Amino acid sequence: MQIRVAHSPDSDDAFMFYALAEGLIDTEGLVYAHELQDIETLNQRALRGELEVSAVSIHAYAYIADRYALLSSGASMGDRYGPRLVARKPSGRADIKGKRVAIPGLLTSAYLTLRLYEPEFEAVPTPFDLVEERVLDGSVDMGLIIHEGQLTYADQGLSLVADLGEWWHSETGLPLPLGGNVVRKDLGEAIIHKIARHLHASIAYALNHRENALNHAMKYARGLERRRADEFVGMYVNDWTLDYKEPGRRSVNTLLERGATAGVIPKLVRPEFVYP
Repeated sequence: MQIRVAHSPDSDDAFMFYALAEGLIDTEGLVYAHELQDIETLNQRALRGELEVSAVSIHAYAYIADRYALLSSGASMGDRYGPRLVARKPSGRADIKGKRVAIPGLLTSAYLTLRLYEPEFEAVPTPFDLVEERVLDGSVDMGLIIHEGQLTYADQGLSLVADLGEWWHSETGLPLPLGGNVVRKDLGEAIIHKIARHLHASIAYALNHRENALNHAMKYARGLERRRADEFVGMYVNDWTLDYKEPGRRSVNTLLERGATAGVIPKLVRPEFVYP
């Protein structure tokens, strides 16, 4: 049986899926076909139910919870760090209101969290890898950075306005849940639990064979030198990725609750977690 598994073409997801992609773990008769696309494209595909397994934004999960469950492994959690709002010149929270802000997608958790931080700005959906460029050329006033840009924005001369993961921790004491892996419920319980086992095993294998997994991930590091790529992978593939644990599950609930209360998400959704 073939299972399409989709994730972002970046170093942390490549690290996470290394063992599955290279056939290094027993997949019990399942054959995984990997599809690599940016996270907002994956969010949109999940809305249409196209994929059996996919990385999605936690924000997007609010719109697909009827069709997909969250796998207990594969979370990207910002533990006192996260998406970064940047500008061409030093700015603060009070400067965001009314500004044009490049965002990496309307279904991203970065966008949802920024709306909770400051509700009144003009969102300009922009491919994630062009956000910094749009800020630099003056097309927008500020930009919301995800992926490797979180480590490199200062190299471009950009100034940090806010680290949303740090803000979320100050508000809740919890890590910021940015992304997760979902599985389509119509696959049936037996297949779903197999997939949950395989994803957990893939992440554990990468963490236990870090050098080899990082070698694989460097193909997707978008120009980062190895030291920075290793730092970025460590930010988003760690113990939280093996299992949300109780604080992680609570944080997912809290983000979805606050999104619904703020009217960014149309209704309250209670996440369903699947374990191996």
